[in-house]
Amino acid sequence: MSPADQATGSELGAPAPTPPGAVALRVREVIAETPDAKTIVFDPPGDQFSYRPGQFLTLRIPSDRTGSVARCYSLSSSPRHDDLLMVTVKRTLDGYGSNWLCDTVAAGQVIESLPPAGAFTPKDLDRDLLLVGAGSGITPLLSIVKTALLDGSGRVVLFYANRDLESVIFAAQLRSLFGEYPERLTVVHWIESVQGLPTHLALRSVLQPYGDFEAFICGPKPFMQGARQALEQIGLPRARIHIENFVSLSDDPFGHHGPAIVTADSVEDMRDAARVTVELDGATHELAWPRTKTLIDVLLAHGVEAPYSCREGECGSCQATVLSGQVEMANPGALDEEDMADGLILGCQARPVSDHVAVEF
Repeated sequence: MSPADQATGSELGAPAPTPPGAVALRVREVIAETPDAKTIVFDPPGDQFSYRPGQFLTLRIPSDRTGSVARCYSLSSSPRHDDLLMVTVKRTLDGYGSNWLCDTVAAGQVIESLPPAGAFTPKDLDRDLLLVGAGSGITPLLSIVKTALLDGSGRVVLFYANRDLESVIFAAQLRSLFGEYPERLTVVHWIESVQGLPTHLALRSVLQPYGDFEAFICGPKPFMQGARQALEQIGLPRARIHIENFVSLSDDPFGHHGPAIVTADSVEDMRDAARVTVELDGATHELAWPRTKTLIDVLLAHGVEAPYSCREGECGSCQATVLSGQVEMANPGALDEEDMADGLILGCQARPVSDHVAVEF
């Protein structure tokens, strides 16, 4: 379907009204990385649009059936290395958003985006980092690679798996980075057409020397499960294994993104409220937590700038760790059973079960 067949609200030169919290991004350039992957380069949106390496954008994709759909795409640019904002999109079978972006987007077009979000980002760029990716999972990892090399001091090891040589995204950038940082950057390519599938046993053998690194994994779900299993088997603690999970958003977060939340709690809600201690960005917040409200609701109602995006439990940007106490979640969407066993929760879905809960973002 051509752009003219869709009610886009994003015609060339005529940006649609942008809801609160969202930003209209103008496309400067579209770069073909591989036959099925493109990087969309946006003009600088301003200083207020800051982000961390490994985070993603939620883009508003026009749809002739629903008006629009929201899809999350990782930033491949680095907040320090690149002046322009970039997301890299790989076409997927029956993927409406990825196909629309790869087929339709051109320089000058305007696309709405929610602010950058996501917890898949290193807290310490001076740590030795092990980045394990497959296919388009390289996208957030490239952002981390560039930022860590520029701002950090540790070693960076990138394991990158692809079907064949033609599928390798950012091959030239990776060669350039290795040439610039040969003593700190190691790049290990795994080509399935040559070496077969990267099973957890194969991954364990290759990743064995890096058992004391901080690990970040992104790629297809079976690959991430195998990589996680391999890292656990070589002794890497779960707390040092970070996995990026995405699922397609079923709702349109552009319709409700912003500070509009429940502001008044009934006397009954407050009488039965739990207490929550929240550690966020170096600050500690002690708050009442009504049992009918999510953690994100409570934090935003008290003016705490908590990380969130979709508020459906699907993007994972409000991920936090329960240090003590117990919560329940209506939709654990972006988390798997192992994540939850490790105490990970989604703030937009979590409600208190115990009388006191301690949480760290």
